[in-house]
Amino acid sequence: MAMTPAQTGAYDVVVVGGSYAGMSAALQLVRARRNVLVIDGGAPRNRNAQVAHGFLGREGVAPAEIAMQARQELLAYPTLTWLTATAVAASAEPEGRFKVTCGDGQAFGADRLILAYGVTDALPDIDGVAERWGRSVLHCPYCHGYELYEGRIGVIGCGDDGGAGQALLLCDWGQVTLFCSEADTRIDADQRRRLDDCGVVIESTPVRCVDDTATVVLDDGRRLPMDALFVSPHSTLSCDLAEQLGCELKDGGCITADSAKQTTVPGVFACGDAARMAGNIALAVGEGALAGVAVHHSLMGLLD
Repeated sequence: MAMTPAQTGAYDVVVVGGSYAGMSAALQLVRARRNVLVIDGGAPRNRNAQVAHGFLGREGVAPAEIAMQARQELLAYPTLTWLTATAVAASAEPEGRFKVTCGDGQAFGADRLILAYGVTDALPDIDGVAERWGRSVLHCPYCHGYELYEGRIGVIGCGDDGGAGQALLLCDWGQVTLFCSEADTRIDADQRRRLDDCGVVIESTPVRCVDDTATVVLDDGRRLPMDALFVSPHSTLSCDLAEQLGCELKDGGCITADSAKQTTVPGVFACGDAARMAGNIALAVGEGALAGVAVHHSLMGLLD
C-alpha cells in the first residue's frame, strides 16, 4: 500500500500561513485533488477584532468565526493536512523541490511553496494603544469607518507625513483630530491647507496615553474623548522565510510577486498581507484564490 503524504512528509504544496489568503489558496488546490499541507501558527493579524466588515456574505461576523468555518470547510477535503506549528526555515532542494522545517524539528517537502504568513504590526509606543488594538484603536477605515459616521475620530500621527494622509482619508467618516507632536516639521504647507479645508483639528501637544474607550490624554493633562482612534502601524513580514529562499522584497517590505503571485524564485508564490499590505479580508481571499490557481497551473507546466 502506498504511503500517504502525511506519512512521507512530501506534499504537492506547502502553504505557510493559514489565515484568509492561505486557506483560500489551499481550497483551490485541494479541489484540484492536490495534496496540501497548511502550516499555521494560530495568531492571525486581526485576532483582536470583534467583527469584520467589507467581506461580502459575512458582513459583521467575528473574524474568528469566519476563519473557523473556512478551516472546517478545508478539513472536509481528504487531501488537506493542517498543522498548528511555526515554520522557521525553508530551502530549495534538488530537482526543484522545497523543504520547510518547523520549530519542533518536523520537516516537510513540497513541489511548490505558498508564503501567506502575513505581517506583524508595530504600534506607537503609547500606553493604552496596544490594549485597544482592533477594538477602538484601528487602522482601516474601510473596515471600521462606517460605524463611526459623524463621530469623533482621532488619528495618532505616525510615519513621514505625521498622519496627514490618514487624517484626510478619514474626513468622509467623521470629525477628525490629528494628534501629531511633530506637525510643524512633518506636515507640509499643502497638506496643512488640505487638512484645514476638511476641518481637521491638529493637536500638537504630545499624547501621554489612551484611556477609557478611546480618550486621548495629553501631556498637559487635557482629556479628549474620541469614538475611535486610527494609527498607521509599521508592519513587517512575520518571518524571514522569503529571505531564506532568496525571494526579492519590495521597498515597502512585502514579498515581490508577479500577476500570478509567483515570487522571484520559481516555484515559490506569495499572497495576502505578505505580498500586499492591504489588511483586508476580501483582498486576501481573492489573492489567495489567484495564487492557488496559479500554483496548480505551475504544477501542470501551464504557467507562462
